[in-house]
Amino acid sequence: MFIGLDLGTSGLKAILIDVNQSILAEASAPLEAVRPQSGWSEQAPATWLDATDAVMRELGAQVSLAEVKAIGLSGQMHGATLLDDADELLRPCILWNDTRSAVEAAALDADPRFRALTGNIVFPGFTAPKLAWVAKHEPATFAKVARVLLPKDYLRLWLTGEAVAEMSDAAGTSWLDVAKRDWSDDLLEATNLSRAQMPRLVEGSEVSGQVRDALATRWGLPRGVVVAGGGGDNAASAVGVGVVKAGDAFVSLGTSGVLFAASDAYNPDAASAVHTFCHALPDTWHQMGVILAAADALNWFARIADKPAATLTGSLGALQAPGKPLFLPYLGGERTPHNDASIRGAFLHLDHATDTKAMARAVLEGVTHAIRDCHDALTSTGTSINRLIAVGGGSRSDYWVQAIATSLDLPIELPVAGDFGGAFGAARLGLMAATGAGAEIATAPKIARTIDPDTKLTAAFAEAHARYRASYTALKGLS
Repeated sequence: MFIGLDLGTSGLKAILIDVNQSILAEASAPLEAVRPQSGWSEQAPATWLDATDAVMRELGAQVSLAEVKAIGLSGQMHGATLLDDADELLRPCILWNDTRSAVEAAALDADPRFRALTGNIVFPGFTAPKLAWVAKHEPATFAKVARVLLPKDYLRLWLTGEAVAEMSDAAGTSWLDVAKRDWSDDLLEATNLSRAQMPRLVEGSEVSGQVRDALATRWGLPRGVVVAGGGGDNAASAVGVGVVKAGDAFVSLGTSGVLFAASDAYNPDAASAVHTFCHALPDTWHQMGVILAAADALNWFARIADKPAATLTGSLGALQAPGKPLFLPYLGGERTPHNDASIRGAFLHLDHATDTKAMARAVLEGVTHAIRDCHDALTSTGTSINRLIAVGGGSRSDYWVQAIATSLDLPIELPVAGDFGGAFGAARLGLMAATGAGAEIATAPKIARTIDPDTKLTAAFAEAHARYRASYTALKGLS
């Protein structure tokens, strides 16, 4: 048996699979981020450990864990978890959706070595500018930093005692030479850090350590359970849905929105604001467009409307042409294609006839237009998308999925009921690490159905997207 742990922003998910990749048990525990100031987002790493203990105990209550061979890890990317020389936490983790380091990111991005070696813009959400911010604003803390870990790798340190990262997550720090799949001493030195403060690197399907005996005993695991390198949340999700070769892609409608395409070569285009990272499997890479608020935007509006998100989306009926109201989903800035930490969201073109349903449609359409922006940025780099799968909580809305299919003019496949996301991908990576299996086991899930574009509305969505892009330009002038 093999366990996948996915450390998300709003919760930790665990999945237990057998050697045939059938899901035997699932468990989850909630997590909460705090926003001490506008643009800030932090989390207490101790809550990750408590959540892990809770889900492991829940798995063990469902199925005996005596036959577990490996654990794979997936998790939210970019977070800065800072430890002293005794591996004690120095401050709360600064999360991926924290944009406080916009000034520091711009300064690092102005150094041509960063784009040349990482293949990416230095975004405010990435790890390196967070450390530059800490150095400037919390110098006493920075002086004590002995180790910098990504969120799932802090979990790994607790599980195994080993400080290890893997390539897909490390690629989002702005310290990795993404072509060489190794830390760049030059980039580390540019932020007054060194390789000694970085974790050891492995591939996602390699063994990174073994579960400590005390934890194995606590959870009913056998001794010697290995922990795989794992993957950043999107790379692990790609392994979970079989997006591991060029031409395959998925769109994720989770807290953030992602359009992820696998690649068999390193082909960066930093200026497009497309992310070019290592994949969680050896000798593979991926490109993705990222928007910071997808389902998060819908949940934000649902709180304001005081109605469940599912009620808002479920009342919309058949897909319609985009309405006059526009929603720009930049609630905490935006990445692809704008790289704009200061921009904020807006409703535009409201009138007396605008009601809750019209505004809910506008929110879905606004996120759809943002995904279209990501698609256009990816294809401008030469990336091809021949097959597209939808994942994430937002994919439960047929209206939303068909809107995206229509905007992109691509059919979108929906997997059969089940969780094929980061936790499942992490479990697959654990299986690979324990058995020596390769990418061939990362098959696509069975497809329940395919949602086709509504060709009668393609032109209407294209026109609405053009209005959306023009509105960004106008909004930028006001921010």
